[in-house]
Amino acid sequence: MAGILAWFWNERFWLPHNVTWADLKNTDEATFPQAEDLYLACPLAFCIFMIRLVFERFIARPCAMGLKIQANGPQKAQPNAILEKVFTAITKHPDEKRLEGLSKQLDWDVRTIQRWFRQRRNQEKPSTLARFCESMWRFTFYLYIFTYGVRFLKKTPWLWNTKECWYNYPYQPLTVDIHYYYILELSFYLSLLFSQFTDIRRKDFLIMFLHHVATISLITFSYVNNMARVGTLVMCLHDAADVLIEAAKMANYAKCQILCNLLFAMFAILFISSRLGVYPVWILNTTLFESWEIVGPYPSWWVFNLLLILLQLLHSFWSYLIVKTACRAISKGKVSKDDRSDIESSSDEDDSPPPNQKHHSSSTNGTNKNHGTNGYLTGAPYPDEH
Repeated sequence: MAGILAWFWNERFWLPHNVTWADLKNTDEATFPQAEDLYLACPLAFCIFMIRLVFERFIARPCAMGLKIQANGPQKAQPNAILEKVFTAITKHPDEKRLEGLSKQLDWDVRTIQRWFRQRRNQEKPSTLARFCESMWRFTFYLYIFTYGVRFLKKTPWLWNTKECWYNYPYQPLTVDIHYYYILELSFYLSLLFSQFTDIRRKDFLIMFLHHVATISLITFSYVNNMARVGTLVMCLHDAADVLIEAAKMANYAKCQILCNLLFAMFAILFISSRLGVYPVWILNTTLFESWEIVGPYPSWWVFNLLLILLQLLHSFWSYLIVKTACRAISKGKVSKDDRSDIESSSDEDDSPPPNQKHHSSSTNGTNKNHGTNGYLTGAPYPDEH
């Protein structure tokens, strides 16, 4: 075990040339980031998750009820043992051949069976109230951490001159503000990583999972090798747009369409300008070029920049989806769908219970392809998704 740890914490990988871990041990004069500091993030992530449950129950839920957001979920499908067995044991999305077989077996028309499966799938989806509570929690945290980051960073020299991130590196002392900022961000993203499996499932589940893993890796990486200064810039930049998208979702759930459209437009502008403009020009420029000039490359430097570039690729992918959503919104007059979610809509369909007698009708699927959601990070803000 000792050999594995020695290999993992190899100074030649983690630190610049001629720097050892002994040089970064805490002293009476200065405190430096230590890997064991990050152990605190795991229990804190659990605490954040518990705080979220309390927040959603006693703060977000009353706010939602005050806005008259419905607590009930989608209409339940009529009980049917045969269809339920197919749904749970075989497929949730029967093909045309199976639909026709079930139609003959039950003496129902194909359209009715399609509607039953659609209702049954929607039955497992969270209610609008649950979505609102989830978005309000994220909005509250992002607003707090972004406000904290701005108030902290505006007093630092590296906000105004990014070369300050690398002067005297890696012998830059760890301040209380940086330590608090890092531990809180890491704990939050750890809680997101695990709660993603219990939250509303989205089309971009794997992309978001990759995003959370990359973010956690970047936070951990930059803390361990004391790239904390540039790390604070990355975190603050990313939190800015997240505040607006969660606000847009809440406006949508409250059926404030004009406010939803306005907030989404602000989000789109801020996201694209910050992630495709400020991020590469400001962040990648200093990590790739200014650090090369002042410090020089070393193995973990390459890995750190590779993670930052991976993040940039995700930014480009999401920007494409946002532009696609914006174009659709302009053509229809309102924000209605973002391709980053797989949540099905039920409000725009005829969800009447299946009849007892077969009716002759078209066998085409009645799903309206114009409904949908915005699944950025965690939620779906558009009113016609339910």
